[in-house]
Amino acid sequence: MASACDMKNKIQGHPCFGGNHHKNGRMHLAVAPRCNIKCGYCTRKHDCANESRPGVTSRLLTPQEAIAKVREVMASPVVGPIIKVIGIAGPGDPLANEQTFETFELVKKEFPHLMLCMSTNGLLLPESIDRLYELGLHSLTVTINAVDPEIGARIYRHVIYHGTHYTGEEGARILIANQFEGLKRAAELGLTIKVNTVLVPGVNDDQLPLIAERVKKLGAFVMNIMPLIPQAELSHIEPPSEERLSEVRKANETIIGQFSHCKQCRADAIGLIGQDVTVGESACSLP
Repeated sequence: MASACDMKNKIQGHPCFGGNHHKNGRMHLAVAPRCNIKCGYCTRKHDCANESRPGVTSRLLTPQEAIAKVREVMASPVVGPIIKVIGIAGPGDPLANEQTFETFELVKKEFPHLMLCMSTNGLLLPESIDRLYELGLHSLTVTINAVDPEIGARIYRHVIYHGTHYTGEEGARILIANQFEGLKRAAELGLTIKVNTVLVPGVNDDQLPLIAERVKKLGAFVMNIMPLIPQAELSHIEPPSEERLSEVRKANETIIGQFSHCKQCRADAIGLIGQDVTVGESACSLP
């Protein structure tokens, strides 16, 4: 497992892990349509140009289209120099899609200097982490919203694991166990790990310090506590206020470092965090 000093050196240039997000950008490739769990706060039905939230993309890309898009962006004299990271974060779960692995292989072969990053719910992480490591994955984000299955059952509507459909605590128990097992293995391999946790007021408030303690012990580098975006089955829940979010982050920063400038990016985001660019057929331009 890498030391804290090693981790700080590794995240230089990675805007989503604290590596100067004012100068360094990322490019998300929306190549992963399928998902293997149903989160109560997730919906992928809408797409507005001004909408910034996970699961949203204007169009899906094949691996071949994705590498062509990377070439286009990296060739731009405006945007190319700021892109340091190629990430896959959806719109489904990357590990439920073979396209994720195909895309990483293409990018690594043609642009070996770019960091490869992935965000996952962690269900298939234990069985996938060695393959990801061999492909050169640099950093990993795992979304963990609960430690206790009874709380997880209030957040996850179902889990589909190896073809079997699980609901309630049974599904949550499988998901949570795999999240922690996969994170542990990733840390042992030396990957830089961020844990995303969605704060669902009245549901998982008490779980946050438990998550923070456990992931820190297993080797996570930083935690990103995100506010609930009320929609789907959890549309009736009031999101946390900025004050509440700040309070929770401060309470947990004594356990593990907190990431505070997340914009809950789209699955096709390109550019600086909070300053995404528009990519045309032949040019890229900053807004």
